[in-house]
Amino acid sequence: MSSQSKNTRLIKEEAKRLGFLSCGISKSEFLEEEAPRLERWLKESMHGEMAYMENHFDKRLDPTKLVEGSKSVISLILNYYPAAVQKEDTLKVSKYAYGKDYHHVIKAKLKDLLNFIEEEIGDVHGRAFVDSAPVLDKAWAARSGLGWIGKHSNLLTQQVGSFYFIAELIVDLELDYDSPVTDHCGSCTACIDACPTEAIIQPYVVDGSKCISYLTIELKNEIPTSFKGLMDDWIFGCDVCQDVCPWNRFSKAHAEPLFNPHPDILEMNRKDWEEITEEVFKKVFRGSAVKRTKFTGLKRNIEFLK
Repeated sequence: MSSQSKNTRLIKEEAKRLGFLSCGISKSEFLEEEAPRLERWLKESMHGEMAYMENHFDKRLDPTKLVEGSKSVISLILNYYPAAVQKEDTLKVSKYAYGKDYHHVIKAKLKDLLNFIEEEIGDVHGRAFVDSAPVLDKAWAARSGLGWIGKHSNLLTQQVGSFYFIAELIVDLELDYDSPVTDHCGSCTACIDACPTEAIIQPYVVDGSKCISYLTIELKNEIPTSFKGLMDDWIFGCDVCQDVCPWNRFSKAHAEPLFNPHPDILEMNRKDWEEITEEVFKKVFRGSAVKRTKFTGLKRNIEFLK
């Protein structure tokens, strides 16, 4: 076995040991296919007020501009599907935000993986990315054979569906590269039909400015009144397109204790949410991704549903 193949095997084994569902690797190079798609999406203002999406256009498409001399993009996915979900007839929080903020949880695992690579393989330089830098996570994961991008624009796999986070290590180490898998959405339009705000404007294209996740998290101003009655009781994020996807029948509960929900999240009824105080907010969402909206943002979302 060549040292390149040996290193690849070592990295994948360690990723598994750290709890990642799977690990795929692709060549660090310019994303030629994605460039016109991203340009069109931005031009048509589908990013809404997410002005940061316009920044670092070249870096989003070329990882060698993020990590000089990089040779490989190591993509990893980490399951967050919960064993229990919120009760019926309550205000809803996206499943990914039930537990501790995934940025911190995954960053720690990536740091461990990078340290392992440096210790076992030698002088390797790289950077870890978790949804907080100009990296097209889903495009890299698809290139690395971890799944295909579904009609709802999320990464999908036949084995475990789509309830997982995507992260990367971009390194200056040559490795064996994986091949993309084929699309298995077929003629299914479940996600398109179910989207409450019709944000999936055509297969594989989501108008971010209409997405409930955008409206409840990214949008800092008031939610436009045109969305009144369309929010489907979501107050932080939205899981509708994933919940209806047939491939998510295969989702299995995660094994990451830090993603376990605060018990109050699963118990709170509509009245509890409507009467939430800042004190309760701080207690329930300490260290959670929900803190991104701040108490005022969550209250705005709750009030909008009344």
